[in-house]
Amino acid sequence: MKIKTIDFSKFSSFKIGPKIDVSVLEDEKDFLPLTKNDNELIGSCNNLLISDNPPPLYMLSKKYDYIKIEDNFLKIGAATPSGKIASFCKKNNIANFEFVSHLPGTLGGLVFMNAGLKEYEIFNNLVQITTDKELVKKEDIEYGYRYTNISDIILEASFSISYGFDTDKVEMFKKMRSNQPSTASAGSCFKNPVGDYAGRLIEEVGLKGVHKGNMCFSNEHANFLVNNGNGKFEDAIYLIEEAQKRVFEKFGILLECEIGVLDKSL
Repeated sequence: MKIKTIDFSKFSSFKIGPKIDVSVLEDEKDFLPLTKNDNELIGSCNNLLISDNPPPLYMLSKKYDYIKIEDNFLKIGAATPSGKIASFCKKNNIANFEFVSHLPGTLGGLVFMNAGLKEYEIFNNLVQITTDKELVKKEDIEYGYRYTNISDIILEASFSISYGFDTDKVEMFKKMRSNQPSTASAGSCFKNPVGDYAGRLIEEVGLKGVHKGNMCFSNEHANFLVNNGNGKFEDAIYLIEEAQKRVFEKFGILLECEIGVLDKSL
């Protein structure tokens, strides 16, 4: 198994984390260590907050970075970046993936969390996934808003194909993202509760713009926990827990993290 040294303070979208070795998975034998429960598979770290003491980390090799049209399906490797998917669909006039260019990450992570923008979700056109253990059809996967019950390693996903790339949708998604900060973050910190918005709740409990060290809930969008430079994992966790505490006390709603937190002690 190959090893890749990654500085997560530069690699992750949060710009937080240590410089450590990550195991790179390529061949079937490489997946055997992942039968244990004390490790984590990462992609491009666009929705992960990583401590200085994370569990053993793994990532897929470039072998799983591909896009192809085969048997009337769009087949995408799990290590394929979202920008590459969007460019391929635009070039080949493929519809229903216009929103992907505004969802940073790799295909595996997008499928694992059923990523999307409002009603436009990655599962809308999903047909099946290939994992390290088996082929799984969409109807056999439990999924919902920013959620799936997938527990195995996603290697590939197959999607139905419709033609007619829509540039108007691209502009619509761009406008939907226009109020979001460009400061280092992992996107939306919390999932929106049913019938409400996490950003509104965070603002209502007085945490919009509030700092802990160099971390804060953005003044541009309260549901974005941002790193204003050299932010610390501990300060990010403090703000996350403080938001959950205050929102629950005032509204009886427990905010659920949309970001993943990797730390051995949690």
